[in-house]
Amino acid sequence: MHLSTGPSKNSWQPAMTADTTKPDYWLNWRVLLCGIWVLSCMIIASILIWKYEGSNTEREERAETQQETLGTLYKDESWRPCLKEIHPAWLLAFRVIAFFILLALLVLNAIVDGADIFYYYTQWTFVLVTAYFGLGSLLSIYGCHQYLNKAGGDKLDLVRPDAERGTYMASRIEDNSSARDSVKISGFQEGDNIWEIAGFWGYLFQIIYQTNAGAVMLTDCVFWLIIFPFLAIKDYSLNFLLIGMHSVNAVFLIGDTALNSLRFPWFRIAYFLLWTATYVIFQWVVHACISIRWPYPFLDLSSPHAPIWYFMVALMHIPCYAVFPLIIKLKHTLLSRWFPQSYHEMR
Repeated sequence: MHLSTGPSKNSWQPAMTADTTKPDYWLNWRVLLCGIWVLSCMIIASILIWKYEGSNTEREERAETQQETLGTLYKDESWRPCLKEIHPAWLLAFRVIAFFILLALLVLNAIVDGADIFYYYTQWTFVLVTAYFGLGSLLSIYGCHQYLNKAGGDKLDLVRPDAERGTYMASRIEDNSSARDSVKISGFQEGDNIWEIAGFWGYLFQIIYQTNAGAVMLTDCVFWLIIFPFLAIKDYSLNFLLIGMHSVNAVFLIGDTALNSLRFPWFRIAYFLLWTATYVIFQWVVHACISIRWPYPFLDLSSPHAPIWYFMVALMHIPCYAVFPLIIKLKHTLLSRWFPQSYHEMR
């Protein structure tokens, strides 16, 4: 099992094992079982999204009843740093620098190894991480504009009572026993405060963030914990791009996590599952049309162990995704202890 950065003639690359365009390759029990694993993950992901995410209309209705769901996101959370003393411009600068470095690495990788690099899950995830920092930079620019228009940093959470629809009324919150799947707002302060709920781009940003969290851990952990020892035994010389594509993405994403105010609800592992499932289906379609080698040995459906490999990779999504909630919990514990007056509690 390995994650390479692109097509190569190195000996550790997987070789062709069977003609994937023949019907016999697909019409067997192995493919059926692997298909069940992939379909099951997609069904579970769809149920989680349907149950917890909801539509924009449902979010507005829940806001009017003064309740927030596990997936509720407020507009300023996409650009506000977690400490009051940190100006949003610092988060903006970090995101802009990360975006251009990641983009430069991606372009360099495409020039050196060709467009075929996008045949690999590593590059799919790297593109998504780059898109995250690109969109994050735009949202931070908007946030800095909003910040400069406010009278003070302490009023960043507030908007005027005559704000447009899509704002969250946080005053005089009362218990609602009928809303079992929603939670009370934490960090609430009395007053006529209105918290504006994020729009489409804010939620898209949050979804990309949590998808990246799992996908980056999956690619980097597998490479450094499994592939790197194998390459060391083979006396394979790692190059700059190979190291960069499996480290810089995680470094920047963890750095952004340390600075931002984004929450991390567990149910959005659904998007991580759908991301990987989409990649697997893409590979199946490509190999059904063209007989080429598989990018990763565990995707090869001709092996009698293929169903076991698919099942194991599906299970790996859970610990890989769990890394970031642990990081965020550690961040919350430390910052709330070290900077009790400055740390922005998650609402």
